[in-house]
Amino acid sequence: MSDVLLTGLDDFNFGDSNISNNQNKKAGDKKITLLKVIVLVLAILLLLEAVLYTFVIPCLAPAKIRLYGLTTISTKQVSSIIQPMNSKTWAQFNCQEACSLLSSVPGIDTVIIDKHFPDKVDIQIKERKPVAKTIVTIDNHLTPVQIDANGVLFPAITSDAIVDKAVPLVSGLPVDNVQGGMRIPEKYRSLMEQISDIQSLSQNYFAAISEIQVVPKEYGNYELVLYPVNSRIKVLTDRTLNEDALKYMMVVLDVVNSIEPDVSEVDLRYGSVSYRKR
Repeated sequence: MSDVLLTGLDDFNFGDSNISNNQNKKAGDKKITLLKVIVLVLAILLLLEAVLYTFVIPCLAPAKIRLYGLTTISTKQVSSIIQPMNSKTWAQFNCQEACSLLSSVPGIDTVIIDKHFPDKVDIQIKERKPVAKTIVTIDNHLTPVQIDANGVLFPAITSDAIVDKAVPLVSGLPVDNVQGGMRIPEKYRSLMEQISDIQSLSQNYFAAISEIQVVPKEYGNYELVLYPVNSRIKVLTDRTLNEDALKYMMVVLDVVNSIEPDVSEVDLRYGSVSYRKR
């Protein structure tokens, strides 16, 4: 009878075992929760570090300036022009100020500046394209300068532009003591547009012309005198300069040279052809 009672008491030990298991489970859950918290904190710290090095630090460093569109103007020259902006951070970089500095350069036509977060500044520069060149007085010295299709005068960056035969020499323009960026008188700007149109053709007509002389006339008008290359004959024509006029001039010169080798001047004005002998 007593053995039965003792056996029955042994059954009460299972309750203590369940309590112990529950405590162990709770302790394990706490460890897992703590581990999750540590992982989350580390992840947040890594994210903050990534943001710091990817965005914050680059934003506080001098902006990385990228230049596009340069042909004759060098990167060093542009850096010198915008020197006050070179040490600015991306946030401090003033696009309007940089654009104003670059636009003051006679050889630059247009400037477009874009800022890209966090540290890049893109500067797109369009240089003036010379359609003609002329000789002007700058600081009491005769100096060759270039002219674009809009009649803007600007200095040559390299000597190649001055000796380029595709860019004709235009003399007789009433411009003296020129300052960079100024324009020729309005009535002569149409001539620059005509020259630009001819340059866009496949054939290089200006390789056969050494000089275009502007001859002012009464009442604000003007005429042109063309000097062909390798010829002692000068050609008088009106202010209309186009492909047909140049082709006609070349045909007339061939005919005149074949019949009168001692001609000094050919006149194509007024819709007729006449010439003068030496």
